[in-house]
Amino acid sequence: MIRLLLAEDQGMMRGALALLLGMEHDMEVVAQVGRGDEIVDAALLARPDVALLDIELPGRSGLDAAADLRTEAPDCRVLILTTFGRPGYLRRAMEAGAAGFLVKDGPVEELAESIRQVLRGETVIDPALAAAALGAGPNPLTGRERDALAAAVDGATIADIAVALHLSESTVRNYLSSAIGKTGTRNRMEAVRAARRQGWL
Repeated sequence: MIRLLLAEDQGMMRGALALLLGMEHDMEVVAQVGRGDEIVDAALLARPDVALLDIELPGRSGLDAAADLRTEAPDCRVLILTTFGRPGYLRRAMEAGAAGFLVKDGPVEELAESIRQVLRGETVIDPALAAAALGAGPNPLTGRERDALAAAVDGATIADIAVALHLSESTVRNYLSSAIGKTGTRNRMEAVRAARRQGWL
């Protein structure tokens, strides 16, 4: 049996996925979590063969958790299953060690077959998203520029961001200014929106 872990914050979606995948003759859902910061502990406890991770989860993103799983549970293959088919997310998922990336609107039979492919060592990527990612090019933001934008999401002041990132206010201003320039926007909130739209944040 293929042992599965599901990480999905919407309870109804998680339950439906567990039910549908559990009906496959060779699959068993051994763990379900609704938060990103519960993924690694659940994987270490349940020892799944494949983890199906959403991206936008409370506590920790599925992309960050995928990178943690590569280190903490290297035998567990990761398949990102998300509503948000953004080129930047695909690139980040692959960098984090994910073996597959699918959007949620496909049929469950396709998902089940993708799980089997991932377990065989293959890489599975939604074809339309793969084409879009190739056209989009790499993420132009540095790690620190991403950190500064992410800290600005809730309208935090420069001083707040500086404290959160342990940086000087002038350094934060420089990072934000650079991020605004690279995203072709007029201010940091527009830059946050543009970076999210591309999947860079």
